[in-house]
Amino acid sequence: MSELILIRHGQSQWNLENKFTGWKDVDLTEKGIEEAHRAAKEIAGKDIDEAFTSDLTRAQHTLKIIIDDNHLRIPVTKDKALNERCYGSLEGLNKAETAKKYGDEQVHIWRRSYDVAPPEGESLKMTYERVIPYYMNHILPELLKGRNILIVAHGNSLRSLIMYLERMTPDQILKRELATGDPVIYHIGQNILEEMKAEKDFAALKPEEKSLV
Repeated sequence: MSELILIRHGQSQWNLENKFTGWKDVDLTEKGIEEAHRAAKEIAGKDIDEAFTSDLTRAQHTLKIIIDDNHLRIPVTKDKALNERCYGSLEGLNKAETAKKYGDEQVHIWRRSYDVAPPEGESLKMTYERVIPYYMNHILPELLKGRNILIVAHGNSLRSLIMYLERMTPDQILKRELATGDPVIYHIGQNILEEMKAEKDFAALKPEEKSLV
C-alpha cells in the first residue's frame, strides 16, 4: 500500500487579485503562507519518502513550508510538467474585466470547458496530456516501490491527475474544485498500481481521505 498526497499551493497574489495566473511566476500571499502551514499540520506525522512540485514559485514555496514545518529530509523533484494550465494571452488579466471585454459566456468556456483553450494557452485536456505521462514515467514507479509521495502543484494540474486516478469523465472533473492548501490523500493498493503500470482498465479509485470544498 502506497500513499499519494496531493496539495494545491496556498493562495497566490494573483488569486487574491482575481487574475488569470497560469505560468506566471507569482508568490504566495500572507494567507497563502498560512494555508501552507495549515497543510503541514494536516499531514504531520505522515511517512513521506519523496516530493514533487512544479517549476513555479507558489508551489515550491508551499512545499518548502510543509517540509520545514514537518522537519522532513526527502528528495524534491521540480518539473514544469506539473505547472498550472497555461492561460496564454489571458495571463495577468483580471477575470471580471476579461468577462466584460469578451463576454461572460466566452470566458466561462475558456475557464470551464475541457478541450477549448484560451488564446495562446492550454485547455484542461492539453494539461492532462502533459501531467499524466509525467506521472506514469516519474511518480508511478516510486509508488510501485511502496514509497509514499507528496505532490504540491496547482488546481488544474492536480485536477488532471485526479481525473486519471478516479477515472472521471470530462463533465465530472469540470465540477471538481480544489481548495488551496487542502490535502487530498489516496491510499493505493499494490494491485491497483500494477494495473496502472499495465495501463489496464480498472474500477474507479476513490480517495479514502480527502478535504475538498
